[in-house]
Amino acid sequence: MRKLLAVAVLALFASPLLAAECATTIEGNDMMQFNLKTITVPKSCTSFEVTLKHVGKLPVTAMGHNWVLSKASDENGVVMDGAKAGAAAGYEKPGDTRIIAATKLIGGGETASTKIDVAKLAAGEKYAYFCTFPGHATMMKGTLTLGE
Repeated sequence: MRKLLAVAVLALFASPLLAAECATTIEGNDMMQFNLKTITVPKSCTSFEVTLKHVGKLPVTAMGHNWVLSKASDENGVVMDGAKAGAAAGYEKPGDTRIIAATKLIGGGETASTKIDVAKLAAGEKYAYFCTFPGHATMMKGTLTLGE
């Protein structure tokens, strides 16, 4: 009975830990910076959640941020087409199939999340994440990889 109870308690405490490795939080600030330059998604995850926290104070119209994921080779096209789409579209071209996952555009003090379908990621592929607010992608970017 004690072994069964110990296993149940261990399972209860292990579940949140397992879920936590299939998610991350990234911060964007008023100085056009993400606090993470790399994100590794465990291959064991079926879904991976990214939460963007805008830790700055400026409004979305002045210093809006989003978190957009695409293949690294598609980054420039996604950014350019997002700029053409404009603020009303959150600087993302509507229906852009190059975008694997994206948060909405947020301002200071706001938070937004998105989920990545890990099945859409391939080992060895180079992925980039970035902010599509005009001019931000030059500084606000990083790499995402599918890990072990």
